[in-house]
Amino acid sequence: MGYDERFLEATVPLPAAAGETRLLDYPRFSVALDPERRLAAVTGVNIDGAALRDVARTGDWHLDERVPAAEQTGPEVYARNDLDRGHLVRRRDPGWGTAAEAREATEATFAYPNAAPQAAAFNQSKELWLGLEDHVLAYADAADLRISVFTAPVLDAEDPPYRGIRIPRMFWKIAAWIDDGILAATGFVLDQSDLVDEAATVAPLGAFRTFQTPIADIAERARLELGPLVDADVLDASAARPRGWRELGSSADIAL
Repeated sequence: MGYDERFLEATVPLPAAAGETRLLDYPRFSVALDPERRLAAVTGVNIDGAALRDVARTGDWHLDERVPAAEQTGPEVYARNDLDRGHLVRRRDPGWGTAAEAREATEATFAYPNAAPQAAAFNQSKELWLGLEDHVLAYADAADLRISVFTAPVLDAEDPPYRGIRIPRMFWKIAAWIDDGILAATGFVLDQSDLVDEAATVAPLGAFRTFQTPIADIAERARLELGPLVDADVLDASAARPRGWRELGSSADIAL
């Protein structure tokens, strides 16, 4: 149960958030829940590309009984509006191993601590955001290699309030793998600041922006301790590429 920091050939601890969290372990992934924001501050999942299964979509969204309902963002936030329950750990990512193990793990991703409100009217950036792990998996030759992925909203005090929570304006994602025996990682940020307002209404298509971002910037903005991931950043490691945020229009723009 839970994210395994020794899953790769290098030890990669689950990122630590600055504030108080509740650590919730699920099959092959973990969620560090911020009880005040009622959203995940950190999630981490281990993906074995060689053992992935194509599992039918089963499972229903549910509260996690291990923590009070008042510390979770439940169904009332997502009702009668343009907000989706966005998986943080994607349904398919922990779905590997035996058929029974894969089914149990994918169904566990429907726990509300693993969800965050995202606007339903995504444009092509949604496909890019959700496809980032697929792209990195392909680059790392997922048929033979393993990968660990960390995802969460940036929990900012200025996020707009809505139905007793604050809707995140940004999300971050970091993928880590082993490249020729060395830990490698890269980070991304999805910015929906121009899309969601205090009334949870949605702006016209095109408001989502996705960036490949230095991991050190993610650590600072999200107030995280990211351990070895900062030094493993392939974006920072390239002397030929200037440091900064790299806006992505397609997977072809991703620098690995």
